[in-house]
Amino acid sequence: MNMEQSFISRTNREVSSSRAIQLNPPDTELDTMCIGDIELNPATRTVKKSGHRVHLTPTEFELVQQLMSHAGRPIRHSRLLAAVWGSRYGLRSEYLRTFICQLRKKLEVDPENPQYLLTHSHFGYYFADRQTSV
Repeated sequence: MNMEQSFISRTNREVSSSRAIQLNPPDTELDTMCIGDIELNPATRTVKKSGHRVHLTPTEFELVQQLMSHAGRPIRHSRLLAAVWGSRYGLRSEYLRTFICQLRKKLEVDPENPQYLLTHSHFGYYFADRQTSV
């Protein structure tokens, strides 16, 4: 296991089951979200890209769900960290960089020129807002 995989594995184990902040409103938690060719189904905890299932870790899924739930709106680093990892991780932006990099490799056609997982410089991340209905 390389250093990056070890880091991701360790952080996945550290994620607490009780989240300090929930960004998703309860009434929309189970609605399937589709943006471009990315589809996220919270009820089955699955993500598809162009109709093909993409394997995500539980933490990756939580992060994508948070971002897609607020598509087009940048979410501050500290807020994403608290929502996905818990409030004590609010200053660990390296977690986000690592996971966003992994997610771009899984979800983007060209991870070096992302169309979905976008950076808002010195603030946070956001998911593109080209929403379609399912």
